Amino acid sequence: MSKEQTVAAYLASLPPERRTALAAVRKEIRKHLPEGFAEGMLYGMIGYYVPPSKLAETYNGQPLCLAGLAAQKQYNVVYLMSVYGDPRTERWFKDAYKKSGKKLDMGKSCVRFKSLDDLPVPLIGEAIAKISLDDYVGHYLASMRGKKGKPVKLAGRS
Repeated sequence: MSKEQTVAAYLASLPPERRTALAAVRKEIRKHLPEGFAEGMLYGMIGYYVPPSKLAETYNGQPLCLAGLAAQKQYNVVYLMSVYGDPRTERWFKDAYKKSGKKLDMGKSCVRFKSLDDLPVPLIGEAIAKISLDDYVGHYLASMRGKKGKPVKLAGRS
């Protein structure tokens, strides 16, 4: 996790090959990011999130994260919370990834890639564009009803 305070400083702190890869994925995310989401440093990485002005209270007191982008020790990673939180979107994403001909290395929400050639970048943009800010917040709020502040997955969309 980086201690950098801005996206520009974070990118500048990376080795050139990592900076190039993350900059390309960042460009794709920003191109497809639905209106209303914000970009900034979140959890020590580049984050795309619901601004506190749209959703002030979350289970952990942090802005509600849609996606994250980081260079970690062994690989780069893009976190896709809307893919993780919605079984239908997850199935679509995994099928589309397979069709890209690239090998998916995915945890719960994180897609790991060593180089830009390992990642179907346009697919990341498509995944980001799949949910509006209002729908994302609505699913989050619905999932929190009765949970009393415990972390939860987003409810599935229809």
